[in-house]
Amino acid sequence: MTETLTPDICVIGAGSGGLTVAAAAASFGVPVVLIEKGKMGGDCLNTGCVPSKALLAAAKHVAAIDEAGKFGIRVDGQVSVNMRKVHEHVHDVIATIEPNDSVERFTALGVKVIQREARFTGPDTVVAGDAQIRARRFVVATGSSPFVPPIPGLDKVAYFTNETLFDNARKLGHLIVIGGGPIGLEMAQAYHRLGSQVTVLEAFAAFGKDDPELAAIALEALRDEGIDIREHTPVEAVARRGKTGVRVSVGVDGQTETIDGTHLLVATGRAANVHGLGLEAAGIEFDPKGIKVDRTLRTTNRKVYAIGDVAGGPQFTHVAGYHAGLVVRSILLRARAKPDAGIIPWATYTDPQLAHVGLTEQAAREVHGKIRVLRWPFAENDRAVAERKTTGLIKLIANRKGRIVGVSAVGAGAGEMINQWSLAISAKMTLRDAVGYISPYPTLAEVGKRAAITHYAPLARKPLIRQLIGFLRRFG
Repeated sequence: MTETLTPDICVIGAGSGGLTVAAAAASFGVPVVLIEKGKMGGDCLNTGCVPSKALLAAAKHVAAIDEAGKFGIRVDGQVSVNMRKVHEHVHDVIATIEPNDSVERFTALGVKVIQREARFTGPDTVVAGDAQIRARRFVVATGSSPFVPPIPGLDKVAYFTNETLFDNARKLGHLIVIGGGPIGLEMAQAYHRLGSQVTVLEAFAAFGKDDPELAAIALEALRDEGIDIREHTPVEAVARRGKTGVRVSVGVDGQTETIDGTHLLVATGRAANVHGLGLEAAGIEFDPKGIKVDRTLRTTNRKVYAIGDVAGGPQFTHVAGYHAGLVVRSILLRARAKPDAGIIPWATYTDPQLAHVGLTEQAAREVHGKIRVLRWPFAENDRAVAERKTTGLIKLIANRKGRIVGVSAVGAGAGEMINQWSLAISAKMTLRDAVGYISPYPTLAEVGKRAAITHYAPLARKPLIRQLIGFLRRFG
């Protein structure tokens, strides 16, 4: 028998964005139905951010042992990596965080959770299992899935995506990674440090969305570790090699070359989860990039919002959470909150890390014309020297009035460092603000302050300023 539910809000998708909407609305006593056909927590918890960072943490310990000699510490014997134990570590991390996203927790919050596939049957109706939901507002938060390109032969070989990679508990002999973006390069470094030979194939520029100057520093560091990163190398075909191996054909200067490996990881981006939702029946426009939304994240059906990856914007967990907060304000308080893409940061957790917020140097020149670009290297930071983490720099970009409009960093802890600069850009702070705060010594964050101080360095060389100082000195 079909059960009809009439909540205030129906959320489709229990990833970061959907969970945030459900929890926030329920905390105000608003009736909420949350529908999820897969695992609670979505991609981030189960196959994305959490397991990838757990794997990187394991690989970081191997690198620390390798670098111990620089600090006068002797490590006798060969480092041994037990991939089964590494696998257990990754899944223990997932299991530890899992209760925060569980059905039990959200039920206790007052959310009605339905673990079935959801499908619109009309502009104001969703069916999930035996339930029919007629809500005042709907929020589609179905996220995205790995995009698998139409490479000839790929459907004939076994390959990993981020959805299957973390099930692996074996050492990989030679991992070939198709895709030189954040996912591909993070996993390339992790597996290389855990003992695998790794080749990365990127059709365009690796770290293509990051500042080229800083991306080059990170790529040089990865190559110095022994990772074979081949840019501007499109994959033409894939074939099986022997019983378990793989052979990848690539185009180089008009010629075809082959690369043999034992395993393959496809990390070529993500596709919005828009199919199977009955969006047409609800009058919701979409395309392969995602659901079409207006500036307030509303779809072409005024009763329905879309947030996170499925809304076609930047595909980050924190963006989904940001969207969720805006939508809750819109639904509950009638506030016409609009997302500001200019304040969204991102970070790639390779070693060294890459992080960015605001405008890149090129974009800032196009928007503001005359700008100030201020740099400071990690090699001039005392904490970085003490930690022997001197690779990297920070780049601050300010408009002609001194307002900070963009920050990029590459180096140890850049992903943590970008937090304060995200606040600076969100609050429209200036270089004067950046110079005026006190940073504890010695910290890596001082790199940014030192960069800001260079904005005022030319004043010390101005004759008028020197004359004024000389005049004032006469008065004792």
